Amino acid sequence: MPETPPEAWGFGATPQQADELLALVVTGLKDGTASSLWDYEANRDPLPTVGELSIILDGAGAPRAVIETTAVEIVPFDEVDEAHAHAEGEGDRTLAHWRAVHERYWREHSENPRGYAPDMPVVCERFRLIHAA
Repeated sequence: MPETPPEAWGFGATPQQADELLALVVTGLKDGTASSLWDYEANRDPLPTVGELSIILDGAGAPRAVIETTAVEIVPFDEVDEAHAHAEGEGDRTLAHWRAVHERYWREHSENPRGYAPDMPVVCERFRLIHAA
């Protein structure tokens, strides 16, 4: 049992995104995610750490899965690689798709005034599914 309860959160910025990305996790297609380091800084949120558990919420805010972080790396947006794009499980799983979707996401939903930049620091996280409800 962890000393502190796992943080509960949903993927994406909308209920629809939360449901779609959760479905990819549960089916085993998604074992990676990316976040803006600038968003972590703007919210004063701690970065994910290896071994950390998270409760993943669906679009309605209900707990649906538990994941464990297995790797964390901070890299510039334009240096995120094909392997990470594939791990995120979205679209055709290519780097081109990943870049297009994530640039649009950070331009539209960033929680910091800088939004998006080609060399922005990206927190690339890998995880494994521990439990799905």
